[in-house]
Amino acid sequence: MADRIRAGIVGTGFMGAVHARAVRRAGGTVARVLGSTPESSRAGAERLDAEAAASTVDELMTAGDIDVVHICTPNATHAPLVRAAIAAGKSVVCEKPLAVDPAEAQDLTDRAAAAGVTATVPFVYRFYPTVRTARARIADGRTGPVRLLHGSYLQDWLAEQGDDNWRVDAVAGGPSRAFADIGVHWCDLLEFVTGHRIARLAARTVIAVPERHGRPVTTEDAAVVLFETDCGATGTLTVSQVSPGRKNRLWFSVDAASESLSFDQENPESLWIGGRETNQVHLRGATGEHPGVLPAGHPQGYQDCFDAFVADTYAALAGDAPDGLPTFADGLRAARITAAVLESSRTSQWVEVTS
Repeated sequence: MADRIRAGIVGTGFMGAVHARAVRRAGGTVARVLGSTPESSRAGAERLDAEAAASTVDELMTAGDIDVVHICTPNATHAPLVRAAIAAGKSVVCEKPLAVDPAEAQDLTDRAAAAGVTATVPFVYRFYPTVRTARARIADGRTGPVRLLHGSYLQDWLAEQGDDNWRVDAVAGGPSRAFADIGVHWCDLLEFVTGHRIARLAARTVIAVPERHGRPVTTEDAAVVLFETDCGATGTLTVSQVSPGRKNRLWFSVDAASESLSFDQENPESLWIGGRETNQVHLRGATGEHPGVLPAGHPQGYQDCFDAFVADTYAALAGDAPDGLPTFADGLRAARITAAVLESSRTSQWVEVTS
């Protein structure tokens, strides 16, 4: 592998641009870009400041000057692109959801493991320093045993009937929309912070806008989930893409025996720590805390977390083992939780989540 990791990016939209910036921040080079058409490939290469536009999937995957492939395309296309990258011996960064069902996600995880390639999924909210602080407080016992987990991930970009996106189409986005798109971020974050795993759940999904632009909607706008963990805690989660005024409000509270911890992704520079006698607001930058990617007092946001995720992925390519790096195993986990949510909503039954 060259000193500078050379990346190929499939997908030239918003997420392709996020990945391209992160590649450069990690010291890598955007070598080739592939869009859905030759025109979009050329335009994307210019916009993402890539060295070249690829003409075909095969050209990008088999190029000798590509070390890692970033897949930033609609959900249903992830599996064939990941398989092509792994078959060509490339490491892979695949946008979530890794796949549209657990069987497909299992297949991709197995292929990556067999090939010995680095394979990661950008659950980037793990990279807020205040999230790492919450994780450390639980791990070292300061909080006491965790009892309750609750929170939400709320957006409003599909709140009106005139709102639309390719994700609404189950053919492109898969059978789950709101939960597979944002609910899995919340679940990954809570399992990462607490060390608990969701063991069983009862869920109800909601289609709030049944028709968009004359087309019937079959994927959920929202979901409400009650769950139990493998360590004896109970939790609730509300996920919505139709909550007016909420943009990316990922919020959680971990209520333990000695203290509670609360994090809000829209205000990520602080962690609320609740106690019986006093409450504290822990600000990023405290002594001994995970340093993050910016000096204290310079707000660290979503792109900064993404940059940290890609930097850790590239460190793994070089042989390191960064703590907390989300891999295909975490993408598989998300697919299993999503499938359990859909099954529970369909059957009105509690459903066990496969480990």
